[in-house]
Amino acid sequence: MEKDNGMKDKAKGIKDKVVGEAKDSYGDATNDHSKQAEGKAQKTKGEVQKKVGKVKSDLDDKNNK
Repeated sequence: MEKDNGMKDKAKGIKDKVVGEAKDSYGDATNDHSKQAEGKAQKTKGEVQKKVGKVKSDLDDKNNK
């Protein structure tokens, strides 16, 4: 199994936060409440993914000491 120190989750989280922010802004600008809600959900997903990546990284650091 490939070693994962949380970098993939962190990268996915950053991507989802950026894309979610764009959707949220687009929805706000066009008064598209559905797109805005989709963006907010994707931003939240990104925040969770980043936190998962941080936990994995912290565990990997702890296990390597």
